[in-house]
Amino acid sequence: MFEICADPKSIEGLTWLGCYLSSGKHLDFYMSFVTVLALLAVTAPTAMLLGFGGAMASRARLAPLRWLGKGYSAMVRGVPDIVYFMFFVIALDQGFEYVKSRFVCEDLSAPVFQGLEFHVCNAAKVPLATASPFAYQAYGFFLAVVTFAIVFGAFVTHVLSGAMQAVPRAQLETAEAYGMTPRQVFRRILVPQMWVYALPGLTNLWMVLIKATPLLFLLSVKDIVYYARELGGTKTSAYAYAHPDWRLYYFLGLLVFYLLMTKGSEIVLTRISARLSKGQATAAGEAQRRALA
Repeated sequence: MFEICADPKSIEGLTWLGCYLSSGKHLDFYMSFVTVLALLAVTAPTAMLLGFGGAMASRARLAPLRWLGKGYSAMVRGVPDIVYFMFFVIALDQGFEYVKSRFVCEDLSAPVFQGLEFHVCNAAKVPLATASPFAYQAYGFFLAVVTFAIVFGAFVTHVLSGAMQAVPRAQLETAEAYGMTPRQVFRRILVPQMWVYALPGLTNLWMVLIKATPLLFLLSVKDIVYYARELGGTKTSAYAYAHPDWRLYYFLGLLVFYLLMTKGSEIVLTRISARLSKGQATAAGEAQRRALA
């Protein structure tokens, strides 16, 4: 990266270490932290939207819609996450390529499934074989967001459904007695009141989502765990590193990173919980009232 680093054999000590840590491979390693943070920033609100939709569907009066909401939550929560991570990636990838093949492939008579193998023309590949490495990484990131959102959206559905049921029925009946329509009761009473009951479960899901980010390597995304394993080792399939096995120190750095993420999340979520508990008929709300008395 720097002119002094042009000949690694001529430098040693801290200068060598500085050149080593500023190499192109390490810059990719540092960018992988941004990838993890971006995944969390995009996946969390997407999963919340899916979960809120699932919770509303599970409360619907229309039976098929109610079955859909409850079935979505039950099916995803009842299967190991890693199975869905592998299934959704393959299913989405083949689904995109199949739809694209209907428009770009000339010979549509050939079956896409030949035995157990999936085949489409080269023009229908997603991404194309000529695409840049960035396109492959971006596509893998997109599949990761969709997969994480579907899986964690099911857990959010369960948490929000329970929170909606925890809102005191007396509050809803009071709103109805004042002449509010069912939509007004849902929008002005039920939804604002449910968050204080949902936040503990959502906090736990956020922590689980943070811990699940190393599964990115299953989705062909080079994440921080991939680079820590590669850079910390003494050699790779391509070349050897001029240092002993440093994986302990790389993974120690990841440990500190995740602990800081967890601690920061706890501080923020605790403050949000305290704010939502103000004036609520809960143990936390009662404790706040006694503290102010």
